[in-house]
Amino acid sequence: MQIRQAGNIKYRLLPGANRQTTDIVIERDGLISVRPPQRMTPEQVDATVLSKRMWIYRNLAEWRDLNATRVAREWVNGESFLYLGANYRLLLVGQQDETLKLKDGRFCLLRSVVDRHGKAGAQRAFQDFYAAKGRERLRQRVAALAPKVGVSPGSLEVKDLGFRWASCSKDGNLHFHWKCIMAPATIIDYFVVHELCHLRYRDHTAAFWNEVDKVLPDYQERKQWLRQRGAELAL
Repeated sequence: MQIRQAGNIKYRLLPGANRQTTDIVIERDGLISVRPPQRMTPEQVDATVLSKRMWIYRNLAEWRDLNATRVAREWVNGESFLYLGANYRLLLVGQQDETLKLKDGRFCLLRSVVDRHGKAGAQRAFQDFYAAKGRERLRQRVAALAPKVGVSPGSLEVKDLGFRWASCSKDGNLHFHWKCIMAPATIIDYFVVHELCHLRYRDHTAAFWNEVDKVLPDYQERKQWLRQRGAELAL
């Protein structure tokens, strides 16, 4: 992977893939990632990026608008946190048998975590909660949806994937960001089906999206929700 500049557009050049088209993505960190066909030279990729500059400018503007509304966490009583698409208020408690639990419609977090470890400790507690719940939920959905796609995935892991929502390896293992479990159930299924279909088609060709459409005929609506609301899935 390398960082290149095409005109005034800086982008992350990913290793070439066995594909026919160039995949250009505005990542969740605001950087542009480009994965070209293996046959293309870096200079040819630069030219392709420049030819798509109006699409890139428009999508970068949308990304900036979405992220302008993100709220800095203070980790105090009453703050709202997403889980499976619903909002739950934070309640700092003196004692309980787990660091963080969802109880009586509230996220109950041990006050000592914030007192001793600050915002980083509180964020870590939520990440651990989301990862644990995510593994359980995502395994269930993969088991239910994999037969519809006609694939047999390998292992499943939930962790911090940086700017990626999910990924799949060449050997069939699935990886999901812990933030996925903050999304509504319909969006979680979109994440799952998207990666399962990548086990059949590695790139975003028409054949890939046709496969997604077979399982989720309304995938465009789910994709649009993620585009418009994805920035809300954050700590």
